[in-house]
Amino acid sequence: QVHLRESGGGLVQPGGSLKLSCAASGSIVSISNMDWYRQAPGKERERVATISSTGLRNFTDSVKGRFTISRDHRMNAVYLQMNSLKPEDTAVYSCHTRWRGNDFWGRGTQVTVSS
Repeated sequence: QVHLRESGGGLVQPGGSLKLSCAASGSIVSISNMDWYRQAPGKERERVATISSTGLRNFTDSVKGRFTISRDHRMNAVYLQMNSLKPEDTAVYSCHTRWRGNDFWGRGTQVTVSS
């Protein structure tokens, strides 16, 4: 069983920054691909960023150049640094991994970008 818990969401003005954290159980961060997803009201969930077990990173086009993903093996955590935030980034952000054929999700953290 894998447990994921997100934190760091909140209200931020356009152009601002937030750093989301995903605390994971065990050492899953080091051995599995880790993803950040988001879902805005009325929209489908989309994958925002991925960091692979080998450190490769991928981002959806809309956040390239603004978001970065990183991990801390010692803390068993994954982070999403979000800069130059836009109102369209408003969503619930969730941490995800797939391990031994099973999908694991955190509960999510709300990010609201508004003036």
